[in-house]
Amino acid sequence: MSTRVREVRKEAARASYAPRLKQLYEGELRASLKEELGLSSTMEVPHLEKITLNMGVGEAKTDAKQLDSAVEELTTIAGQRAQVRKARKSIAQFKIREGMPIGARVTLRGARMYEFLDRLIAIALPRIRDFRGLNPRSFDGRGNYSLGIREQIIFPEIDYDDIQQVRGLDVAITTSAKTDEHGFALLRGFGMPFAADGREQQS
Repeated sequence: MSTRVREVRKEAARASYAPRLKQLYEGELRASLKEELGLSSTMEVPHLEKITLNMGVGEAKTDAKQLDSAVEELTTIAGQRAQVRKARKSIAQFKIREGMPIGARVTLRGARMYEFLDRLIAIALPRIRDFRGLNPRSFDGRGNYSLGIREQIIFPEIDYDDIQQVRGLDVAITTSAKTDEHGFALLRGFGMPFAADGREQQS
């Protein structure tokens, strides 16, 4: 089989592939949300737009290798190359100058977004020690949800023996929902493990 034929077949396989959560949304969830939320059109049903991962690296001011490690770890977790984040303005008390590298960030859309959310829900979150569910009050008022993860080692892609230090990261899930109630219904439909009581959250 020629190299060209293999490439064409790979492209066809990628084109026909749909992540599990995307299939769930298009096959069941969108219709059930339309009914649950009392919407008149499927176009009004909220959907995922993007997921942004941020990892701060304060030590990057004095140790560039720490930043390189963070970029590699975030790239491994996301399945997409992470970018270096630079300070937008100088902050004297933290010895930060404008343009100084301070962390890593990656924005996921499309298939990679659904794949990451699937791994987060099914594998990573259950590995948090004493996990009692996500805080359902961590929406921003416009249907977007943010959560902080204290240890990157909850992701199975990260080899504990290879990391230089344990780091946390922030996950921001952006939806098309206009209200927190609609955003909550969407993420709950995907299987996000929210705590039954808003006062109960991850430790």
